[in-house]
Amino acid sequence: MQEPETIDVLTIGAGGGAYPAAFWLARRGRRVVMVDPKGVLSGNCLAEGCVPSKAVREMAHHLARHRRFHSYGVGGKTTVDYAKIIGHKDDVQRRRYLQHGEELARSRNVELIKGKAGFEDAHMVTVETDTGTRRYSAHHIIVASGSDVFVPPIPGAELCLTSSDFYRLNPTLKVLPSTLTVIGGGYIGVETASFYAALGVHVTLLQRGSQLLLGMDPDMIAMLVPLLDPNIRWILDADVDRIERMERGLRVHYRQGGGSQELLSDQVLMAAGRRPVIPDGLTALGIDVGHAGIVVNSALQTSHPHIYACGDVNGRVPLFHAAVRESLVAAHNIAAGDVPTDTMDFTTVPTTIFTLPAAAYVGMTRTAAAQNGMTFLEAGYEFSEDSRAQIYGETEGSLRLFFEPASLRLMGGWVVGIDADNLIGEIGLACANGLTAHQLAAFADQHPMASEGIGHAARSLLSAEW
Repeated sequence: MQEPETIDVLTIGAGGGAYPAAFWLARRGRRVVMVDPKGVLSGNCLAEGCVPSKAVREMAHHLARHRRFHSYGVGGKTTVDYAKIIGHKDDVQRRRYLQHGEELARSRNVELIKGKAGFEDAHMVTVETDTGTRRYSAHHIIVASGSDVFVPPIPGAELCLTSSDFYRLNPTLKVLPSTLTVIGGGYIGVETASFYAALGVHVTLLQRGSQLLLGMDPDMIAMLVPLLDPNIRWILDADVDRIERMERGLRVHYRQGGGSQELLSDQVLMAAGRRPVIPDGLTALGIDVGHAGIVVNSALQTSHPHIYACGDVNGRVPLFHAAVRESLVAAHNIAAGDVPTDTMDFTTVPTTIFTLPAAAYVGMTRTAAAQNGMTFLEAGYEFSEDSRAQIYGETEGSLRLFFEPASLRLMGGWVVGIDADNLIGEIGLACANGLTAHQLAAFADQHPMASEGIGHAARSLLSAEW
């Protein structure tokens, strides 16, 4: 058996949960090896997730805005060139891969290996590559292996496309379908339904439960769903039995309310969720893996203090920006000799559902506060009053802020409507830093921007002063 090579840090994965720590530690003299089956930096976010999907989303958004103000001549019609949209998406992915490659080339003490990593013991990792097996004895290990598409055991599920088929480089879906059935009402399913409806596709979404976007604040979702494209058909409480190929398209058989139903469409997207990718040999070390992923503390440590789990694989907040911060927390604690000198605040990570329009939330919201027996003061701002929303003709929706009553410290908030994806960052920063309604009210936010609504909402609680 090959003798192991001793290194300081090994990361299993090279996405957002891995490479920020790798570069940070390498700059401080640690020798780092990253192992990833793709052999490139950035993980699933760039490969088939947030970046390419939002490239499609923004083109769909431009089209939707264009249609509101475009006049058609006799027989006139706006044609969607889907090949150009996919070409743009692919170009964005290639450019970002090039950036990551250049960053890696400039970095010392970091090596990226294409391969599959598994544990021999708590320090020994075996890497299966195209050219053979390599073994490493690592003082510290960061597991950042991410998550993968979950395909439920439904007969005919293999006939469906997944989000990877929609969004990866050179995707499977190259021709815009006329009709699309989406199975799954989580954020991937609802977002994709929204994008493709804006591109002119007739979309039907089947959700197994009684609420779309289950697990998110139901008040926020109740405001969002009526604002989505009215041409999308939402079918709730639908249990899919099987999918079969027809002469033209696919037929989905499902049950609803005790009766059997069926849908015929050109394509079917299976969007039933994602699941963590657990490296071989990890559970044999006694590391706890729960339903959501590898169990970690706020320092991102597993039950072995020198083994960390960052990003989607721990299931705490499966978002790229959360993974980046988690990776740096792990790096800081590795540099301190596995002593928890830095911790992750999972409660103030902003989350956005990038539908058209979008919705976003952070911190403690109305429903979460009620479930925890907490009281709060609520302040709101309607986008019908907002100058930017009026400029774009997108005045639906609102902003809500939730404050601790005694201190008026911001506990959380949500936004439904224009610029929700940008506004939630400012609200999240205020939550993370314990800002109060007084401080938000005193900040001169830009005009004419929807962010003015944050200070406006805060001032509504302080009417005697403002």
